[in-house]
Amino acid sequence: MTLGKMPRYKLTIEYDGAPFFGWQVQDTLPSVQGALEAAVKAMTGADLRVHGAGRTDAGVHARGQVAHVDVEKQFPPGRFRDGLNAHLRPHPIAVLEAEIVPDTFEARFSAVKRHYRYRILNTRANLALDVGHAWRVPRRLDAEAMHAAAQRLLGKHDFTTFRDTECQAKSPEKTLDQLDVIRDGREITVVTSARSFLHSQVRSMVGSLVWVGEGRWTADDLSAALAARNRTACGIVAPPDGLYLMQVDYE
Repeated sequence: MTLGKMPRYKLTIEYDGAPFFGWQVQDTLPSVQGALEAAVKAMTGADLRVHGAGRTDAGVHARGQVAHVDVEKQFPPGRFRDGLNAHLRPHPIAVLEAEIVPDTFEARFSAVKRHYRYRILNTRANLALDVGHAWRVPRRLDAEAMHAAAQRLLGKHDFTTFRDTECQAKSPEKTLDQLDVIRDGREITVVTSARSFLHSQVRSMVGSLVWVGEGRWTADDLSAALAARNRTACGIVAPPDGLYLMQVDYE
């Protein structure tokens, strides 16, 4: 294993996105990246950049975000993880794992697949335990119709319709590998994976699928929205509360 002069650590992280204005560091607003960089500085005394695999939006959660950071002093990986966690308190962020990796590893650019999950609670009752962690949709949803329609979005497409107007990706073309809709009691989960996603793509697809589940749209309407390649053709955009970055895969 070829290591650079500074050991590179790969971090696997989970967090509750509710208190943060997204992953990306901001001048005055709290961010996940900012909290991690403050913890790294408390351990090392240095201002170091923590590079994430995905820039989750404000309010979006992670169970398996991946990041890397180059540190001058080499710590045993377990000690580095535990030290970061000590300095992260009381933020709802946990470093699950730290490992030393080759300096060719890039959290963002080495990733070959990203997996997201979106939680919908299809219930008339207000949320109690899941406030901020799921989207409550009171009207009965047809999860089977949602799943059938979702298959229309698989494969390589121009996803302009499901792309935030502020998205900075060079191309609107993405290849969607998985988009499943699964009901378990009152909970409906949307499971999706791709090498990468456009800004707000998952939330835009979920919101449009909810329109299908409510009977407002058919699968053909969803296909027409995709074919329009126009942001105004999108259904509603699901709130960030229910979205989780579950896992990032590497070769």
